[in-house]
Amino acid sequence: MQNQKAGSEAVMTQFVSPHDSNHLGTIFGGMVMAWMDTAAGICAMRYANKAVVTAAVDALHFRQPIKVGWIVTIMAKVNYVSRTSCEVGVKVLGEDPKSGVSYHAASAYLTMVALDGDDGKPTPMPTLLVRSATEKRREAEASVRRRLRMKLRSSLGEKPKK
Repeated sequence: MQNQKAGSEAVMTQFVSPHDSNHLGTIFGGMVMAWMDTAAGICAMRYANKAVVTAAVDALHFRQPIKVGWIVTIMAKVNYVSRTSCEVGVKVLGEDPKSGVSYHAASAYLTMVALDGDDGKPTPMPTLLVRSATEKRREAEASVRRRLRMKLRSSLGEKPKK
């Protein structure tokens, strides 16, 4: 039997510089996406204790802009684990450093695949140990999203990955 492991988390903090922003003085969406991918990758690597790659990004929503000079906090947590992949939920907070007010700026779900160190092929992950009611809810919701992703791939004629 494969070992069980509690889900891991990762938290990153970044400062929005002019280099990260568009002509409106707000952060590029692509920069936010890159930071989200990095946080999800760190979270999944900690969980799997293996190299991981991003396989999919679902439900990426930009809710509020983040301005130059503000602080960004990216929080990532493993929600669900299948055989060789896991879903990592990522939430982005924007913070005005002058007022201290923070808010939900963006969120997404990323599917990360564990890779074997020798040949770079997908390799099993530990099963997820869920304890709290929140973790159980997140796992159930992630399971639904996974089924919908698989159904969409099938309806588009994509072959399932082995």
